[in-house]
Amino acid sequence: MEPSVPAVAGLADPEPASLVTLSVPDQAGLERLVAAGADLTERVRPQADGSIQVDAVVTPTQLTEYTGLGARPAPSTPPSSTPSQRTTAAADQIVIERAVWFKTRDGYFLSVEATSNAGATSALTASWTGRRGTSGQTPMVPYVDAGAYLGHQLSTPVPADAQPLWLTVTSAAGGKAEARIKEWPDGERPDRAGPGYQKDFVTQYMPPLQLNERIKALHKRFPRLTDIIALPYSTNGYRRHAQALLGAPPNAVVITSNAYGSEGGNDLAAEVVTPATPGSPLRVTVSGRRITVSLATDGAGAAVSTVAQVVAAINATPGVRVKATTYRTDPGAGVMAPVALTQLSDFLKAPADVPRAPWRVLALRVGVHRDGSRTGVLAYAQEHAREWVPPLVTIEAAERLLRNYDRDAATRRLLQRTEIFIVPVVNPDGANYSFYDFNSQRKNMTNHCPAQQSDPALRNTWGVDVNRNYAVGSLTDGYFGASANCQSGTYAGPAEHSEPESRNVIWLAQRYRNIRFAMNVHSYGGYFMWPPGAYKLDGRVTLPRPTTQQEAYFLRSARTIEQAIAAERGTVTWPQQTGPVTDVLYSAAGNSADELWYDYGVFGWDFEVGSDLWNPTTRAWEGVGFQPPFSEGHDEAMEFASGLISLIGVAADYRER
Repeated sequence: MEPSVPAVAGLADPEPASLVTLSVPDQAGLERLVAAGADLTERVRPQADGSIQVDAVVTPTQLTEYTGLGARPAPSTPPSSTPSQRTTAAADQIVIERAVWFKTRDGYFLSVEATSNAGATSALTASWTGRRGTSGQTPMVPYVDAGAYLGHQLSTPVPADAQPLWLTVTSAAGGKAEARIKEWPDGERPDRAGPGYQKDFVTQYMPPLQLNERIKALHKRFPRLTDIIALPYSTNGYRRHAQALLGAPPNAVVITSNAYGSEGGNDLAAEVVTPATPGSPLRVTVSGRRITVSLATDGAGAAVSTVAQVVAAINATPGVRVKATTYRTDPGAGVMAPVALTQLSDFLKAPADVPRAPWRVLALRVGVHRDGSRTGVLAYAQEHAREWVPPLVTIEAAERLLRNYDRDAATRRLLQRTEIFIVPVVNPDGANYSFYDFNSQRKNMTNHCPAQQSDPALRNTWGVDVNRNYAVGSLTDGYFGASANCQSGTYAGPAEHSEPESRNVIWLAQRYRNIRFAMNVHSYGGYFMWPPGAYKLDGRVTLPRPTTQQEAYFLRSARTIEQAIAAERGTVTWPQQTGPVTDVLYSAAGNSADELWYDYGVFGWDFEVGSDLWNPTTRAWEGVGFQPPFSEGHDEAMEFASGLISLIGVAADYRER
């Protein structure tokens, strides 16, 4: 019979984490959260009173820490603001940078961006008139990032009773500007699908094993149009060393197996006993898979071995097959107490058919001419493990391309003129951990933490943020938006490209130099972004911006792709969330799109699928989360698969300049 785990094993349970909306007073408050390594989502919402709301994955301890940095749980209703009535000696000059309307299944909405030469202190108000005599008014919010004023905008697009036509932006100082309101995204209309066009191929969320089987099945079904590429760098695998916590912290010993749990570590057990004989020495014995620590006793028979002495004795015992440490930063001066026989565990819960060994990441190569002679498109997903919808986007797009090749002329054109590389899951180990153990897992499963940060209760904090592990605009280079703390949600790793997951993505760009376009599919928040993605905090020095011509191409292509997304179910990516990462979100040091663009000349975009949904009852935009009910996840996959196919259409028309 296997030894049972005593109640003390409950001390190995991690703190629960939850997705919450935090409110910070200003952009500096958001920067404090980023600098602290907070696990922030891409859903960042400026508010009318100047505060900022951001969704974050936090534990109770972290929430207390972030409260000390000025963050608070956001109120259930957004704060309101009345425009200031202060005046100055001279009216400020206002420029309307963008005034657009869009229509969703919930009606018309207005988005406005403007600048004032008075900067962030200017109090701007947007007023509009529309069809059928409709009108409206709302305050604008200053957008200040890293101390730089970037303009004013609406906190979120606001509803309009009919199509808005004319906009007036006024300031409390007397400035005024007017503009005609244009339609958004006003890109090229997507190709009309031919008769019999097939879509809707995803029926559930899929863990990595199912994703791999799906692309293998597509290759088997369409061998003339596909290849399977096994990427060269194997991941760590869905595996961990087995551990046990002996004693009650801080007077506790953490033991970690030399072997992974799945390779024998889970078979070990340990106990701490007090011998009946007074004056006994401290001894450690190994009998098969059982480790027994017999504490030293004094003349009265009381145990006298300290935790540090027990640690040293375990580590000095030949054939013990474990490494012992004191609990976190405790020196181990306390006296060790007896502990009943405790089974070591890697604490992994996936079923046995989920492989524990190092994982070979697969790419599906699609096209009529798979020889490097056509413009290449790379689509890759799930760098962040908890993002369950993005892999479905890539699978749905692959299914549509292959199954419609023989029946749809537009699809044939795409596969004849491009070569497509699809990686449904970049981070399979973390994805497995998200599916089976901790659904909020962001990072991979490689633990670079020292022993003091490696007891079982911290296991949900380990890993590297794959999308902070790249080599351009990185933390190592002095850019902002990643962390050197191994427990942070944005831990960049011990070095650039320390992780096989990031090396695999860049290997594709190195090996297949015809790749000129890339889409990194993430969730959630409804963004469409491109480089630069990082800046140095002092002076807000960004990576070099694209040229004016390149910037126009990024934006023109984005509008076309967003048009295809909107055609699916009316979801519109907000204009204020379309643009360079550093302009519309925050700095993300060491992300993959930057390296693809600056080192390989690849037009690198980022989807953040999962746009906010309008609640007509509360008249507010609501976030969807990383793992929405599958009905919503399915709809997101449908619309962003259309967007991905539209990107392939952009690539099909691309000509080197």
